[in-house]
Amino acid sequence: MADRSSRAHLRSFEIYVGKGFSEYEASAIAHTLKTANDALAEERFTWRYVSHSPGLVTAQCGMILRAEPAFDNYELSDVMLVVGGKSGASSSWLARARHMQRLRRPVVLLSNAATTYIRSAKINDAPVTTHWRDSVGLQEDGRYPSLTNHLSEMSGGIITAAGSGSTEELVIGLLADQLSENTVTELGNQLILPLVRKSHAEQPSTLSQNPALHDPRVKAAIQEMENSLDTPLPIADLAQSIGVSTRHLERVFKDAFDETPARFFKRLRTKRARAMVEETQMPIIEIAVATGFGTSSTLSEAIKKEYGMTASRLRARRQSQVLSYNPKPN
Repeated sequence: MADRSSRAHLRSFEIYVGKGFSEYEASAIAHTLKTANDALAEERFTWRYVSHSPGLVTAQCGMILRAEPAFDNYELSDVMLVVGGKSGASSSWLARARHMQRLRRPVVLLSNAATTYIRSAKINDAPVTTHWRDSVGLQEDGRYPSLTNHLSEMSGGIITAAGSGSTEELVIGLLADQLSENTVTELGNQLILPLVRKSHAEQPSTLSQNPALHDPRVKAAIQEMENSLDTPLPIADLAQSIGVSTRHLERVFKDAFDETPARFFKRLRTKRARAMVEETQMPIIEIAVATGFGTSSTLSEAIKKEYGMTASRLRARRQSQVLSYNPKPN
């Protein structure tokens, strides 16, 4: 499928920044847009930095960039992205975002900005997400039942997102309606992304951070499991590494999850393998090796037992679109 240059228009993006913005997220957005133009060999996407404190703006780690003035309802772009950091948490961007929303133009809120929106807006049952480090506090608050652990969520034209290291993937998703599947893959390759995940992919490293897991031995065990998915540790070695006996580790896992550590570990590896099957183009055998199953048949057997279908069937039914929402106005 060819890229849809004949039907595509020049799409403009604005990157909202303020004092203490996340330079990683700002750079990731601009670099992904530039790389997309390079891959297409034409300027399809433009971007500019805007701020309610225009001029030279300093990021949280010292980077300085020049931003244009951002008035609440003036010179709005096709897509607005609000980066995290202190500026994302300030909510100075909220009025401009509301104007974009009324015009049915996508607004993307990354990390701290997503957290600020979740805390300030009446989201009701609309799905929202943010970086997992903030999700823990929001979950403990108990007022956000629609909070998910996905990389991004869209509701009413507002996209809340984890940001940080998933920013490039999110921007690729925003561009995907104008790119062929081959170009999406090439873009991921040029950015040296190990995989291009979908919006509903789970954020990593949250399981061991779950506030319900108060037992430090359980948290330590899960962290060891997450760090050794490709070369699974024997449970006896796992227990020894965290300073408890095998019998004791089995007992605390039974209390916490009503299953053995070995069964929990296998489910963790199977879950990661399913994500890689559905969200990447890696060969099944490479996924099997990366998740400690060794062979394609062993992996498929584990996936079928857990999810009711083989790895090849899961891959056959996956959608080619990178993200599950359509960034174009309805």
